[in-house]
Amino acid sequence: MNYGYVKVCAATPEIRVADVDFNTQNIIKAVRESAKNGSQLTVFPELCLCGYTCGDLFGQIALIKACEKALGEICSATKGIKTLVFVGAPVAVAGRLYNCAVAINDGNILAVIPKTHLPNYGEFYEKRHFSSALSVGDFSLISLCGQEEVYFGTKYIFKAADCPAFTVAAEICEDLWSPCSPSVSHAMAGANIIVNLSCSNETVGKAEYRKNLVKTQSAKQICGYIYCDAGDGESTTDLVFAGHNLICENGSLLAESKLFENGLLYGEIDVELIESERRKTANGYFADSEEYLQIPFKTQSEEFELAREFSKTPFIPENGVKERCELILTMQQKGLEKRLKHSNSKTAVIGVSGGLDSALALLVTVRAFKALNKNLKDIVAVTMPCFGTTKKTKNNSLKLIDALGVTGKVVSISESVKRHFKDIGHDPDDRSVTYENAQARTRTLVLFDMANDLKGLVIGTGDLSELALGWATYNGDHMSSYCVNSSVPKTLVKYLVRYESEKYGGAVEKVLKDILNTEISPELLPPENGEIVQKTEDLVGPYVLHDFFLYYAIRYGFAPKKVKFLAEKAFKDAFDKETIEKWLRNFYKRFFAQQFKRSCMPDGVKIGSVALSPRGDWRMPSDAVAAVWLNDIE
Repeated sequence: MNYGYVKVCAATPEIRVADVDFNTQNIIKAVRESAKNGSQLTVFPELCLCGYTCGDLFGQIALIKACEKALGEICSATKGIKTLVFVGAPVAVAGRLYNCAVAINDGNILAVIPKTHLPNYGEFYEKRHFSSALSVGDFSLISLCGQEEVYFGTKYIFKAADCPAFTVAAEICEDLWSPCSPSVSHAMAGANIIVNLSCSNETVGKAEYRKNLVKTQSAKQICGYIYCDAGDGESTTDLVFAGHNLICENGSLLAESKLFENGLLYGEIDVELIESERRKTANGYFADSEEYLQIPFKTQSEEFELAREFSKTPFIPENGVKERCELILTMQQKGLEKRLKHSNSKTAVIGVSGGLDSALALLVTVRAFKALNKNLKDIVAVTMPCFGTTKKTKNNSLKLIDALGVTGKVVSISESVKRHFKDIGHDPDDRSVTYENAQARTRTLVLFDMANDLKGLVIGTGDLSELALGWATYNGDHMSSYCVNSSVPKTLVKYLVRYESEKYGGAVEKVLKDILNTEISPELLPPENGEIVQKTEDLVGPYVLHDFFLYYAIRYGFAPKKVKFLAEKAFKDAFDKETIEKWLRNFYKRFFAQQFKRSCMPDGVKIGSVALSPRGDWRMPSDAVAAVWLNDIE
């Protein structure tokens, strides 16, 4: 089933008020077109068979009979079409008239869902014509269009035969706007997608309110929500209708139609994402309910070309980047402020390498000191050159320290590391992990002892991406008193540094721009001709890929094959499939193998929806095996 993606359609055809034959043909045409385009679920507006604005014509027997006959025609015309279709129609039952959503699949009426909340204010007079679903018993049976036993009521969930997560329930227009929407209980009973057949007239400002309402409902209920609105063709005696169709998923707007344009709006709802979110954040609220009847339906099982686009940088917002950057920096700052006050620290000691992470940590520390009205000279920024340090990174460290007005110290650790090699009997020509880690641990020793001497805290610089990959020396740069970057992925670090640099301008901006253009490196191996030779992304893979993997693997718990599928789509113009698979394998291998570092990571503020603190979001045994995940990539 296309990795859990369900193709859906909100269809607003042209109608004529009370011209049931005309409306029926347009509905059939739209069903066929949507099915041809791969739609597995197609929703039409409220009372679209005859028009919502029929008024007292709803009291005419001829209209009601014409609508029943039309439903029969739609059933016949859709025989063999494996799309779940919801059509709005008036249905007469036991001396009462109901405003209904009629569920049709493969030529059969599966159920008829009457509207629960009838608006009777302003321009709405539904109680004049219709009865509420509150007058209907659970699982009632009626005869309709030659079918002797058709389910009638509100507590039905439609379940795709070949995709258990593809579950659907319906409500009608005002049901959404009411304080106790039926869709709340629908979702709690296991419906992953809610459809709403609506006829919401347009007034100034209503479209934005409507959009926010649908987005919020889909977020609150952790569901997909399809809102299909009536458009051109309804009566304009006193009202106009804009056909404002919306497709949302867990608070995100996937698709929105233009106002005052009839047509078919398509979207793809990820029911795997919805189920994952429900298991993770609302376990116990959402489950199959004995109060609901599950009705199976047939659906198209052929794979379709996924039209959804996926950002290469899911941690970066598409809009409002500056506002988001300011919020994140403020959160980092506030976390550090609290720790400085609580520990009664006089100073903050931070290792500055000339790289992005330490630059960001230093910028955050400056913000915190300014907010606390502390002397910036009590920020002690230490650069510790050794075998792999290049002239460029050392100079950038010193320039940044000077430009920010903090206290700078240069502590060359080369001789200390050489003495350490002698103490442990390590050959300096052996450029193994011992050669590299000894430098990182020596730097950490310097920072902590200096912090003790200066009555301060060691500010950590490592970021979320490094934590995920374990790209840190255990008890080396892995350790600090408080790590301000622990929930900030590498791709986001760049945006934060760039944002802060532009705010400063002048000398700070100049040096930060140079740092932004510097190759990412731990600088633990000697340079060649003054140039960095140890390039992180050559060793562990591109961070833009790893952050993408991290987001979908941890945020939603997607299987590796789905993460791979999404990456191939997002990076189709940047990396070939073999490269993506290579680094995805590396991601899972490192993520599992390096959990022991995350199990004892220092405190640090949580920033976004993905965090790996063992005290908060991520509890994982250090000896878990990655075999299941690596096999799934195949």
